Amino acid sequence: MRITPRDGIVAGLAVLATFAVAAAAQTTPAKLGPAVFDWAKMDVKATDVGAIRNLVRQPTATLDELEMHVTTLNPGLASHPPHTHPNEELVIVREGTVEVLSGGVWKRLGPGSVIFNASNSPHALRNVGATPATYHVINWKTPATPAN
Repeated sequence: MRITPRDGIVAGLAVLATFAVAAAAQTTPAKLGPAVFDWAKMDVKATDVGAIRNLVRQPTATLDELEMHVTTLNPGLASHPPHTHPNEELVIVREGTVEVLSGGVWKRLGPGSVIFNASNSPHALRNVGATPATYHVINWKTPATPAN
């Protein structure tokens, strides 16, 4: 049996398609299923303003991306200057006293308080207490999330 140039082209395209599918599978993170995050087992990484516990950043069954982390902010410091981003974000204060920029107004909050940062809305957070402030951050991207 003789292999024609057409056979070679078809075989080459099949090999390239196989590599493309394999590469896509390796770069697309698996969807997050049921999960628990034990406070006692979270890795803590020191930062220049306190510490961070990165929990997850991956797609779920209904979200393009779910990102969760816990930040501990030292007294008198801000996590970053006021900024915006297209994804929405929920912040839950675990401990400490913070001020948040929300809707153009700085508001003082304590433990148990919840902050919703809307898409592309300027926001910021600073620790105004005498002790470290710790807060949980949950943000997500969906097909409806603006590109920028």
